[in-house]
Amino acid sequence: MSLDGKVAIVTGSGRGLGLAYAQELARQGAAVVVNDVDEQTAADAVASIEAAGGKAIAVVAPVGPTETAQQLVAAAVESFGRLDILVTNAGVLRDTVLWKMSDDDFDTVINVHLRGTFTCVREAATYMRENEIAGRIICIGSPTGQRGNFGQTNYAAAKAGIVGMVRTWALELKRAGITANAVIPVAATAMTATVPYFAAAVEADAAGEAMPPFFRHDLGFGTSDDVAGLIAYLASDAAAGVTGQAIGIGGDRLQLWSHPEAVATAYRDGGWSYDALAADFTEAVGGQLQTVGERFPPLPDELQR
Repeated sequence: MSLDGKVAIVTGSGRGLGLAYAQELARQGAAVVVNDVDEQTAADAVASIEAAGGKAIAVVAPVGPTETAQQLVAAAVESFGRLDILVTNAGVLRDTVLWKMSDDDFDTVINVHLRGTFTCVREAATYMRENEIAGRIICIGSPTGQRGNFGQTNYAAAKAGIVGMVRTWALELKRAGITANAVIPVAATAMTATVPYFAAAVEADAAGEAMPPFFRHDLGFGTSDDVAGLIAYLASDAAAGVTGQAIGIGGDRLQLWSHPEAVATAYRDGGWSYDALAADFTEAVGGQLQTVGERFPPLPDELQR
């Protein structure tokens, strides 16, 4: 198995995408530290891995605090002898438009997604460097962090920040042989289940049926298991040369997201004053203004609800 002898932590892995990641890592031979805030949910996740012949333990704690990160790494080392892989998946949602978003709505999402990713990666990377382990850091992003999404100021900020941190960590950890990548999943989850556009796909998945090809191919929208293979690949020795990347996956589609680059450049002797911008902005760069948010094609008639 590709991860035989490796040890992984997967935060937020009691259910959904995180559980699929933990199960796939175990299927490929890794011992897994499962993490969730609910004790029974975590226990059920561990039981599912053990029932399939894998090895797992649970740490019940919310990510964000440094103490949780320390607890997770300590559990991996004490139970399985080492740590090779960290997948930061834990997250929460507090969706609402900007003018209705409270301080608590913003802080809660930033604390779990952004600070939780930072504290866990800091603890894991410190351990890996000190023990000369060429580890794997895999952080979970979102299309919202790449493109923005109505009602998700907090979530967009956190997920964009995660990708920015990954690029920085790829530079800082390269000498130690530790890779850092972001995965951008598109899959049926509790969040997408509330979106009418995805209803036919979510209903098919819940019934154990294949999703319509329109979703799997055209939209790159699939199941949690469709994402899990990429997590295991990035955790393996085969991906030793892949770092600092944002990689999208869902359904039948695999994507490599570009790093931000200037799409239009213009120069003016003496610089760009207000008057110069008012006169020439449109001609200089205005034709390359970028779109925001995701744009979906119309649903085929037979898939409309």
